[in-house]
Parts: sequence; C-alpha cells; structure tokens
Amino acid sequence: MPQLPTLRANVHPPSPQRRSLVLGALAATAAVATPRAWAQTGADAPVRLVVPFTPGTGIDLIARQIAQPLSDRLKRPFFVENKSGASGIIGTQEVVRAAPDGTTLLVSVNTLVMNMALYPKQGFNPLTDLVPVSQTSWGQLLLVASAGSKIESLKDLMDRARAKPGSLNYGSPGAGTPHHLAMELLKNRAKISLTHISYRGTAPAVTDLLGGQIDAMFLPIHVALQHVKAGKLKALAISSDTPHPLLPEVPSLGTLKLGDLNVDMWYGVFAPAGTPRAMVDRLNTELRDVLASPAVAKSFETQGMTPAHSSPDAFQKLVTADAKRWADLIKAQGITAE
Repeated sequence: MPQLPTLRANVHPPSPQRRSLVLGALAATAAVATPRAWAQTGADAPVRLVVPFTPGTGIDLIARQIAQPLSDRLKRPFFVENKSGASGIIGTQEVVRAAPDGTTLLVSVNTLVMNMALYPKQGFNPLTDLVPVSQTSWGQLLLVASAGSKIESLKDLMDRARAKPGSLNYGSPGAGTPHHLAMELLKNRAKISLTHISYRGTAPAVTDLLGGQIDAMFLPIHVALQHVKAGKLKALAISSDTPHPLLPEVPSLGTLKLGDLNVDMWYGVFAPAGTPRAMVDRLNTELRDVLASPAVAKSFETQGMTPAHSSPDAFQKLVTADAKRWADLIKAQGITAE
C-alpha cells in the first residue's frame, strides 16, 4: 500500500483538506488492491496442493480436478503433492509448518478432525493451526453387506445384531477412519453390537468383504457401486439424509429414526494459520467458480461426490462442529487408534 510522505521539520503539515484527499486516495487504492492481493503475492510462484493420502483416493481426485482450473484462473502453477502416512497426519503437518503465503495448501477430508481425539499428541490443532478456505464437496458412504452374510436389509442387520450381540462383524480401512466411526455412530445410536475388524487400507477390507470373511462395512459409494451392481454386495443404506441419485432405491440411515445419522464426508481446502484473509477470500471466490463448472461437477459425481462450495466462515463452523461430534463419539465408544 502507498505510504504517506515523511514530514520534515521545515515542511508544514498538510492542511486538513489535503490530508483528507490523501487518505481518500489511499482507501481507494486499498479497495482496488485487496481482491488482487492473493494473485500478486509471490508473483507467479507455484502453489502446492498437499494431499495427505495416496494417489487415487477421493481427496486426490478433488485436488487434481481443481489444480488446472485454478492455474488457469490465477495465472500461476498449481500442482498436487501426495504426502501420505499416519492417517493423514504427515501431510497435514507439512502444511501446518509451511509459510502462510498462499503457496502451500491442504486438500483434506473430515479425517482431519477425527484425528484430534484419536491422536491427541499429533503436534498440532487443525482448528487453530489451519485456516479453512472452502469446502469442495460431500462424499457419501454406503452401508453394504456381503452376499454370504444373507443380510437383506437395514432392518435385517439391526434385528440380527440385537438378537446375537457381537456375532456379526464389520470391516474398516483402519481405526478412526470415516468408515469405522460411521459404524460406531450407528452402533451407539441403535444400541447394537458388531465386532470391528480393522484392515490396513480399503482394498484388503473389500477383498474380505467380497469373500465373506466380514459381514458388513461402510464404503464410499464409488468404491461399492460396481460390486452392488454386480450383485456381489447388498446395499443396505446411504449415509445422506436422502437417497442418492446413483442408487435411488437404497434408503437413508435416517429411516431408522434414531436422530442425526448423517455420516457424509466433507472435503475441503485449508491454508496455514496466519494466511492473509485477502488471499483466502480470493481463493475462495475462484473455487466457487471452479466447482460450478459442469466438467468438474461431472467428474465429482461419477465418483459419488457432490460439489459444495462454502464461505471460509461457514466452513469453519462445519469443521468445528464436526470435531466436537466425533470427539464425543470416540469418548463414548472408548475408541482408540490401533
């Protein structure tokens, strides 16, 4: 921002009228500069979109779909960098420790806040060490049963779990994952017991689910869909409040009338704490237009995700509320990271 000239001892201070004109000009300059601040900072320096999980995941897809449009719109390179490990903690730390200059951003999922209660010694607090930029999408989870389990409906699962507590088992890609906590929330609200089988990743869990070694599981809809269509898995319920267009005949978990059972996963973009608000707002505006693109929307929807834009403040409220929700559940169910 232009500075007022330094006054010398032998120069009379400007008159009130002159000072008013100068301050008015400065205010006008600031008003013009603020929307462009993000693009000007660092000139055309590359921007890293850090994905704290492996390539090919839903988060990775989102990052790669928004990278090129953001590059085109902001006239600087955006590239995806996968930093996986420790349930997303390693990649997240990379962003927390980065300079708050707009050149390092995080693309993450609600595992970010689930980890707060599971890994209290992770070394950072995502609610204070990161700045929400914008939500990008919602991802639906599908509750499915193996063909060998002979579970035919959501009611059937509930009835069998109540009749023989602990006799049914369910899989997850690991303790503390959305797949795991979604089932724990259902168990908590329905007062039922199923035995948790933890795997190292989604692929081995799906293999055992298809083979009948486990009875049920929550899976992202794009992972489960092909197996449901082939008759290898039975779709019991969708995590959303309403049925999903890809599987309109599958009921919502809400049909159980057990309170809020919506376990959809949110995805979004974050920046290091201290990133200037002008940068955050500019990026938020660009993301709004990118997410409205028919091409981006189509790519998301084929993966079972729904594009969703939000203001930084609205996203902050969502993230904060979700952190409390899952912390309360983790405490109530006595869940620990394995």
